[in-house]
Amino acid sequence: MPEAIRLLREMTSTSSVISIAPIYETAPTGLLNQPNFFNTAVLMQTPLSAAEIKETIIAAIETKLNRVRQADKNAPRTIDIDIALFNDGIFNYELSDGSTRRVPDKDIMRFPHVAVPLADLLPDMPHPETGELLSAIAANLLAETEDGSIWQRPDIILG
Repeated sequence: MPEAIRLLREMTSTSSVISIAPIYETAPTGLLNQPNFFNTAVLMQTPLSAAEIKETIIAAIETKLNRVRQADKNAPRTIDIDIALFNDGIFNYELSDGSTRRVPDKDIMRFPHVAVPLADLLPDMPHPETGELLSAIAANLLAETEDGSIWQRPDIILG
């Protein structure tokens, strides 16, 4: 993750990284027989579109960090970078391979490993579709997570 953040800063000359959430370690979902995951969120200011960010910056970072896509989207991977929010936008965007992505990411409402880092950065931001504050979404998901499957990792510094 530190290398991904370094590359993000290096590759976004027209953008700026404003803040980075703490790192959280989480138990895997879907495919359970694999190592834990590390999750964070990054707040950026950019003139680029979501598709431009995904296809130029994110794709390049994932390639440099040896991301290999597999049939099972829950399979182990070195890095997985997504766009969860884009301002207060609600939209789909199409990539050059014909695939479509959704903003806001539906996983914000489903998984603490997505909602909690976002809430760390923007606790008072309303979810673009539901209007619920990100802090409330994160708190509700954490309350449902009684098995300790997410914990903050203050020993990992992203700078």
